[in-house]
Order: sequence, then C-alpha cells, then structure tokens
Amino acid sequence: MSEMICPRSPRETMAGWVYLPRFIDKIRLQIAHQLHSEYQENFTKGFDGYWLKFAGITADEMIGVVKRSVSDGEVCDWVRTSIKKTEKEKAAFNDYILNRGREDDVELRSRLQMRKDQAGLGFRSDIQTFVDFIDADEKRI
Repeated sequence: MSEMICPRSPRETMAGWVYLPRFIDKIRLQIAHQLHSEYQENFTKGFDGYWLKFAGITADEMIGVVKRSVSDGEVCDWVRTSIKKTEKEKAAFNDYILNRGREDDVELRSRLQMRKDQAGLGFRSDIQTFVDFIDADEKRI
C-alpha cells in the first residue's frame, strides 16, 4: 500500500460529535483494505476507542453500522437514534478530544512532544494538542 489516504480531521463533527467523521472514514478505509498501516495499530483504540466507550457500543457494532450504510447520512441517523447522550455529555467528550495534550499531565505532554519530534514537527509551538498534531501530521495545518 503506497499511497496514504488520510481520514477527515478529528475536528470535523457529525450529530454533535467531533471525531466521529474521522472514525467513519477509518472504518470505510479498513473495510476497503485501504487503511494505511500507520493507522492500523490504533484502529478502534486511542480516540476511536474512547468514542466507542463513551458511546457505549463495541467496535464490531460500529463497524457493522458503517458496513450496512451507503452514506454518512445513514450513519448519522443511526447515531442520533441509537447513541443516547445529552448535549452536555457530548460537549464534555468534544472538549476532551479537542484539548487532549493540554492537561498538566507531564507524561501525556511528553508523549505529545515525542510524537511531534518523531514526525519532524518538534519545532512547532502551535501544536498544543493531539488533534493539532494529527492535523499537522496530515498536512492540514
């Protein structure tokens, strides 16, 4: 697999959830055997896994929903009717995703810096969160 197809930015939203469109893209790429090896290790883990846990469903359930859908709209409709979270709960999830790496957790901040250094982005002081890192690594910012 030579060409990397990047999923959407983790900042994109669907049904009030950040990250969900990215996860759907990763599932669709995995189903089509086009998910690049750089994404394989954390497929359904990391932020994917956090979304699954917060939503209260398994990876297999979500993969099945995406497999049975033709469009994002169908997945969005399923999420709206099946994932029962309040706007406040979704806002807390969104805040967690968008700000992961800003915490006063020294180990977490060190891991973010390590990832930046490995990607040749260690000099970028504007990369303050893992979402920033993903967008920079995938050349969106």
